[in-house]
Amino acid sequence: MRKLNHALLAGALALACASCTAEKEANYQVIPLPQEVSLTQENPFKLNENVLIAYPENNALLQRNAEFLSEYIQQATNYAPKTKAIAAGEQVKNAIVLGLDPSIANKEGYVLTTTPEGISINGQTENGVFYGIQTLRKSIPAEAKGTTVLIPAGEIKDEPRFSYRGMHLDVGRHFFPKEFIKKYIDLLALHNMNTFHWHLTEDQGWRIEIKKYPKLTEIGSQRSRTVIGRNTQEYDNTPYGGFYTQEEAKEIVKYAQERYITVIPEVDLPGHMLAALAAYPEMGCTGGPYEVCPRWGVFEDVLCIGNDKTMQFLEDVMSEIIEIFPSEYVHIGGDEAPRTRWEKCPKCQARIKAEGLKADKNHTAEDRLQSYCMTRIEKFLNSKGRRIIGWDEILEGDVAPNATVMSWRGASGGIEAAQMGHDVIMTPNTYCYFDYYQTADTKDEPLGIGGYVPIEKVYSLDPTFDLNEEQKKHIIGAQANLWTEYITTTEHVEYMVLPRMAALAEVQWTQPEKKDFKDFTKRLARLMKFYQRDGFNYAKHVFDLKVDFTPDVAKKAVVVTLSTIDDAPIYYTLDGTEPTTASLKYTEPVSITETADFQAVVIRPEGKSKVVNKKISFNKATYCPIELTFQPSEKYKFGGAITLVDGMKGNDSYATGAWLGFVGGDVEAIIDLGQETEIKRVATNAIVDMSAWIMGSTGLVVSVSDDNKEFREVAVKDIPAETNIDKKGVENYEITFDPVKARYVKVVIKRSPALPKGHAGEGKAAYMFIDEIEVD
Repeated sequence: MRKLNHALLAGALALACASCTAEKEANYQVIPLPQEVSLTQENPFKLNENVLIAYPENNALLQRNAEFLSEYIQQATNYAPKTKAIAAGEQVKNAIVLGLDPSIANKEGYVLTTTPEGISINGQTENGVFYGIQTLRKSIPAEAKGTTVLIPAGEIKDEPRFSYRGMHLDVGRHFFPKEFIKKYIDLLALHNMNTFHWHLTEDQGWRIEIKKYPKLTEIGSQRSRTVIGRNTQEYDNTPYGGFYTQEEAKEIVKYAQERYITVIPEVDLPGHMLAALAAYPEMGCTGGPYEVCPRWGVFEDVLCIGNDKTMQFLEDVMSEIIEIFPSEYVHIGGDEAPRTRWEKCPKCQARIKAEGLKADKNHTAEDRLQSYCMTRIEKFLNSKGRRIIGWDEILEGDVAPNATVMSWRGASGGIEAAQMGHDVIMTPNTYCYFDYYQTADTKDEPLGIGGYVPIEKVYSLDPTFDLNEEQKKHIIGAQANLWTEYITTTEHVEYMVLPRMAALAEVQWTQPEKKDFKDFTKRLARLMKFYQRDGFNYAKHVFDLKVDFTPDVAKKAVVVTLSTIDDAPIYYTLDGTEPTTASLKYTEPVSITETADFQAVVIRPEGKSKVVNKKISFNKATYCPIELTFQPSEKYKFGGAITLVDGMKGNDSYATGAWLGFVGGDVEAIIDLGQETEIKRVATNAIVDMSAWIMGSTGLVVSVSDDNKEFREVAVKDIPAETNIDKKGVENYEITFDPVKARYVKVVIKRSPALPKGHAGEGKAAYMFIDEIEVD
């Protein structure tokens, strides 16, 4: 696990407070940022061991809120203020008084008022008071042992932007104990979140006790082994499992309810059901045999929707789920359910015929079969007073009429659903998948699934995107998801969600016009002291050196811009040596116009940051005009064609912006060398990640021209198509030929026609990610 040394950490966190005296002062610059903070010139309120926390008599919820506040204050100061019930109209001095105010418009809104004599926290509901308590809690320094804390006089008026503010945790791939789930819920409360999406079933493990079907946990909660790394051919041959009893789940639900957090259970159907099929093979299309899956991915074996016993099974499971979980919503998944078994299954085909399910130009009959399944379960849950949430795949067919859509494959599914009048929760993977890496420099990071979602990207999310005002009303909130294929420990969970959870909290709570990332990072330094105090293993990338390499085509240069959140001194070199205080000091953007081995480091009194390095290699094509006849995917076009000739090769992560992603055609690039130039070599690179449906090239063709009209072919190279379905890495391709003079060079990089046999997407189109075309 990646850690910062204690001396450097202490210095970085000292950004929030310059002296011991400052640590005794509260500060309303918290996360999420309140909507309105108005300070007065009055003296502050003095919080010490003599302060009382008062609440209205006969209000058990506010009594519990008062007890929470006392506990929070004790964590910071070592003294726990006493709590007291007061009668209506009773006045108390030197107190924090909790109360209800029906004039507050938002049910989760609050008003926090501080005078020299006391503090009042009022909400329309007890929920709102709880969020006012969170603001006060985070205003107090995390470490103020035995001190008097000065709370600034003034008023805070606050309410959330979205009513649904969620975090997800997958316990199907890896199981986490009950006490950690409670700790995770505490983190949600700290970040003003009100929904815990608990992903309880998977191909790799069924984690919730269902009394009518005991084999689900007797068999389905245990896998015999687990694949090592990224779906290699190696296994650890160690049994793995775990599940929650219904009583344990109810205990967690109650724990969350006390903190105004709703637990939404997910039973993912009809796909991701191998653990259930291992327990009850008669519910699959083939009858098995099945096993609790030891690998990660998407698998053809799904529930048999043509089998009446299967549909009864689902209704029985849901009957017990709603007894455990009182939430209005139940998440029923609907994602990644291949149709291949249904196409050949007599029972499923009979169901399609009996229900009159028809294909059209957009959907197959099997797509309609999935919709039939989702709609039937929705009707069952509706009859029990519940509503469903499904992943955006439920739009593929006839979407269940009252379904709330959780949009994960980018935002497009959510936008479409909102336009159709469905409520939507935005969880786009490009902003909200916390199993993605949080830095582009992954060599020192714990294993992640891939991708790249830095904290800045999370913070930049606007869940309403480009919807009109009427459609925006259907965006009820946002959520981040943590899938745990590669996350085996609680420490790793904490590392992946913190501090990105803080960025998400501000997306969910704060109005977009008040968001400012630089200001957020300053407030984050204060919040990180809470993480540190409470022993969380949080990531510290926010203190790393921030580097931007920007092409300057006009000057044929790479412009390097460096920054830190605390303006600490930065030193750099161009020859590959590690920078010291004797090296060049960064004062303004650096323009690089020739091959260089760039390295930079922040040097604080407490020590050095991680060294940033980038090799920049100039060749005859670097920063020459380039045209692509076939454009990259909109999602992966990043900086455009110039990325292919910017002198900088991408690393092994396709989502960093250094690679261009193409699907459906060969890459054809025409490079203008500016004048007749002798060349004899062309090279390029492709990233291969078969688990992400990314394959390399199957050939290179080089042609040249003097006028950009008539081209003559000078070299061809065939490359065998990749057949290893587990392959991941960077492939280098090179083609040499007899020297030839030309101004224009056309390079065709042939794509792999389809994913190979044995791959989960066998026969389907693969992506090809290319970076850096070199011409020498």
